[in-house]
Amino acid sequence: MSYEAYECLKIRLDSGIAFITIDHPPINLLDLALIQEMERIGCELENDPTIKVVVFDSADPDFFIAHADVSMIQQLPDTVPPKSETLNFFHAMVDRFRSMPKATIAKIEGRCRGGGSEFVLSLDMRFAALGRALLAQPEVALGIIPGGSGTQRLPRLMGRGRALEVILGCEDFPADLAERYGYVNRALAAEELGPFVDKLARRIAGFPSEAIALAKASVSAAEPAVIPGLLEEAHLFDQSLATDSAKELMAKFMAAGGQSREVEMDLDKAIADAG
Repeated sequence: MSYEAYECLKIRLDSGIAFITIDHPPINLLDLALIQEMERIGCELENDPTIKVVVFDSADPDFFIAHADVSMIQQLPDTVPPKSETLNFFHAMVDRFRSMPKATIAKIEGRCRGGGSEFVLSLDMRFAALGRALLAQPEVALGIIPGGSGTQRLPRLMGRGRALEVILGCEDFPADLAERYGYVNRALAAEELGPFVDKLARRIAGFPSEAIALAKASVSAAEPAVIPGLLEEAHLFDQSLATDSAKELMAKFMAAGGQSREVEMDLDKAIADAG
């Protein structure tokens, strides 16, 4: 595998581990460029027999992934198509990291909201820095619903009630509360996060690749089937896009400076102002 010509990602390979650093200033926005590179790196990693573990982190201590690009969402069709029988591009992209025969891990510092949250939820494990990491699904505040797997991943991790608290409340969850709810595996002091994830990744990478792949497949078989849920989520997301409130709230958010670094540092305020 070449792992070349990436502009939004930095890739380092070491002893069966792929360390992928998201580096897409100013806020690691999950726009078309980053989504396309995530799709490409997923395909390369999936088909690379030398890689056993994949670790994602960010070059920006304030933003892991801000969220999906709202201006891109605004350009999606606002008529509701028939329910699809196949996964859309985004669902297929994130689900590849769940289903690939490698261990996938997120090392989260900074803000990880919306589509960024859905991306890390699709990985096998998530570890977050105390006092730095914030996770959220703020879509409902903009009149839409999480459309990139959040409504399916969160209930499986934390139960229906807590998942609805995250999705309907639209508030940031700090690392300690995210750990208590099951949003992340562990919350660790910022100075401990890197060494812990590195040690775990190297430990897993020391085991046979066949055993890693088969163990992951067996654990996945214990979960409720995810694909039908993703197809239903996509259909309901399309319905939310067609509402007048979604168009109005997304426009207000962007007009108020949404997706600028200053506004994204205090997204709760921006959401309240947009409402």
